[in-house]
Amino acid sequence: MKDMTVTHNTLPLFETLRFAVDDGIATITLYRPEKMNAFNPQMADELIAAFDAVDADDNVRAVIVTGDGRAFCAGADLSSGGATFDYETRYSTARDTVKRDNGGRVTLRIFRCLKPVIAAVNGAAVGIGATMQLPMDIRMASTDARFGFVFTRRGITPEAASSWFLPRAVGISTALEWCYSGRVFGAQEALDRGLVRSLHAPEDLLPAAYAIAREIADSAAPVSIALTRQMIWRMAGAPHPMEAHQLDSRAIQSRGKSADAKEGIASFFDKRPARFPNRVSDEMPDFFDWRGEPDFE
Repeated sequence: MKDMTVTHNTLPLFETLRFAVDDGIATITLYRPEKMNAFNPQMADELIAAFDAVDADDNVRAVIVTGDGRAFCAGADLSSGGATFDYETRYSTARDTVKRDNGGRVTLRIFRCLKPVIAAVNGAAVGIGATMQLPMDIRMASTDARFGFVFTRRGITPEAASSWFLPRAVGISTALEWCYSGRVFGAQEALDRGLVRSLHAPEDLLPAAYAIAREIADSAAPVSIALTRQMIWRMAGAPHPMEAHQLDSRAIQSRGKSADAKEGIASFFDKRPARFPNRVSDEMPDFFDWRGEPDFE
């Protein structure tokens, strides 16, 4: 694997991804074209490193994830045959040891991201190709896209924490139907059931995704975006709205005294674009663990 160290004013180097930042928008392109961008452990590590780079760079205001060529991601790389999901055999894992699912490592990293994430699904998105999108905030698809939660057809189960994410996106009944049958379905069904927000002709997909990213990047305070993203995602699993009220109250009090809030109001009265000064890298309020997650046990 190539060096993935992030240094000032440099971009990390990857083999299974293409990573670019242009005018405040990062584009992560899954890049294993000879394998229809099939997911493997190296891609998992590189996706995590890419999102680390995104969060560390205050110049990045939004992220777009797409695939190279005719596929978004055709699922797990099955080149290991019947041992693909046999971790005890492949990794010499002890019988009483649980190896973390690589798809789940990726989706949990995306869940912790402090920047808005847009999926531009350009083609086949099957297995982990479908589940890795679920913690992305806005999902858009080409009319050529196809989706499939095919796990039962491979004798395994849903992964990538999709048993948490998928019902929240489309409801329990649709989630179970898709996972029970394991069938591959078209972009129109994905739209009708709420998995994606919009469909686009293939040539229009990325421009549409960039238009949304551009609006966010040009108009919103980065720290407010980071807080909003984490508040809404994390409160999706809260047992009572009081937890949201407690978090909201602290967040609005913290933001209300910030330089961003003063600039937001001043720019409104001055009828000019805001220039928000606060940074995500080192100015997130400390009343909540925005970057943390429970231990894996």
